[in-house]
Amino acid sequence: MAARLTVLASGSKGNSAVVASARTRLLVDAGLSCRETFRRMRAAGEEPEKLDAILISHEHSDHVGGLEVLARKTRAAVYMTADTREAWVRDRRQSARDHQPPRLERMESFSAGRSFVVGDITVTPFTTPHDATDPVAFTFRLEGVKLGLVTDLGYLPANVREHLRGCDGLMIESNHDLEMLRGGPYPWQVKQRVMSRVGHLSNDALAEFFTNDYDGGAAFVVLAHLSEQNNHPEIARRAAEQALGPQRDLTHNRLLLASQSQAMESIHL
Repeated sequence: MAARLTVLASGSKGNSAVVASARTRLLVDAGLSCRETFRRMRAAGEEPEKLDAILISHEHSDHVGGLEVLARKTRAAVYMTADTREAWVRDRRQSARDHQPPRLERMESFSAGRSFVVGDITVTPFTTPHDATDPVAFTFRLEGVKLGLVTDLGYLPANVREHLRGCDGLMIESNHDLEMLRGGPYPWQVKQRVMSRVGHLSNDALAEFFTNDYDGGAAFVVLAHLSEQNNHPEIARRAAEQALGPQRDLTHNRLLLASQSQAMESIHL
C-alpha cells in the first residue's frame, strides 16, 4: 500500500500535514510560511511542486497563515467551505495594509458532511465544535485505507466519534493537561476559552474517548496540537497509553506525538 501521512507541524504556531497516495498529494491546512512548508516537505521526501490541493479546516491563523503564497507558488486548488472563505477574506482584508481581498486562482468549495474526490483520494469533511466560523475535520480514503485527522475541537460529539470509526490511521488532538492549564500563565479568559466546548481537547477528554468509544483499529495514533505552555509530551503520552490499555498492541499499533518544531517522519500504510 502507498498511503502515507506526513505531519509537517502541529501546534498553536502553525499546523500542516500531507496526505498522499501513489498519485495524489493533499496539503491539509497551511499554517506555516510557504518557505517553511517547502523546506519541511522536502526534508520529509515530499515534493511541494506536486501538490494537487490544499484543504483548509478553518480560518484561524495557525491553519491559514501561509495559504496565499502557497497557493500561488504551487498553483494547487484550494478547498474550504464558503463560510470559512468569507471569514478568511474578511480577516485578511482587516490585517492587510491596502485592505485588498486575497486572491486565489483556483478555489473550490465543499460542505461538511458531503464527500468529494481529489485525484484518487475521497475526502469527507465533518463539523467540529470549535470557535471558528465553520470548522471541520477530515477523513480520507485512499489506497484501500481510511485516515482521520481531527484537531481544534472542544469535545468529541457523536458525529465526530462516528466519523472516526474504522480508521486505519488517526491523528487527533491532545492539547492540554487540565491542571497545567489552570495553574499556567494564560489569562483566565483564555483559559476558559481553551477549556470550553468550542476550545481544545484535553488529555483527559481524549483518554475518555480512547476508553469508551475508540474501536482500536488504527495501526497508528498521532497525538497532535499539544500546547507548549499547558502540556508536556510525556504527560500526553502517559494519559493516552493508560486509556488505550489492552487495546494497544505494541507490535502493531504505534502511538506517536506530532511536533511544532519539525516534521514527523512519513507514516506509511
